[in-house]
Amino acid sequence: MLLSAGEWQAVVLTLELAAVSTVILLALGTPIALWLANTRGSLRAFAEAVIALPLVLPPTVLGFYLLISFAPDSPLGALWYNAFGRDLAFSFSALVLGSCIYSMPFVVQPLQLAFASIPEDLHSMTATLGASPWDRFWTLTVPLSKRAFMLAGALAFAHTLGEFGVVLMIGGSIPGETQVLSIALYEHVESMNYPAAHRLALLILATSLILLFALYRRDGWRLGAKSSHLHNQTHPAENGHGR
Repeated sequence: MLLSAGEWQAVVLTLELAAVSTVILLALGTPIALWLANTRGSLRAFAEAVIALPLVLPPTVLGFYLLISFAPDSPLGALWYNAFGRDLAFSFSALVLGSCIYSMPFVVQPLQLAFASIPEDLHSMTATLGASPWDRFWTLTVPLSKRAFMLAGALAFAHTLGEFGVVLMIGGSIPGETQVLSIALYEHVESMNYPAAHRLALLILATSLILLFALYRRDGWRLGAKSSHLHNQTHPAENGHGR
């Protein structure tokens, strides 16, 4: 698959955006998910609703309000300009912030479910043995939630690869700075350059499919191994252990 110099530039920018956003999302989403998993009441319900909004809102709606928030005359835009000497809107930083907000539910929800499924007895037992909350998180919560972390990271990365409405609204199409693959694809379609559009569409489709297939195949292998082990334990006679 031969890509032009501009398309390769979009590929590199998209991968960079997905990687940076995924790291930030895992860093921010983990404590949020931990808090949600251990909190009850209306405040948690409201927080869950806010986090889940990107799942139901049209991306252009979210992108429009982010564009207003990133504008130079907004408090956030003015603060950003004073700190870094450049506008936030139509920059790579805007794409990162927008991507993190847009993909947040894909990280928080699987982590929250994993954290909430850990039996409270295990937490109580490790606390009785003298483990601090920090120790319990790293020695108990993280190992038991490894699959959820992998799933959250893969979903965040794959979701960022295909973003369009949000990144178009807050980033525009500046080659080398904000023109990601989905925007380049859209411009090829607009100019009726369908062969080039096919190349980029297939690239996004193949990358996302391979990423998710590798994740689910690995998980399926683990589940298959666990099922085989369970079968051997519950049917020893069939494996030569019951004689």
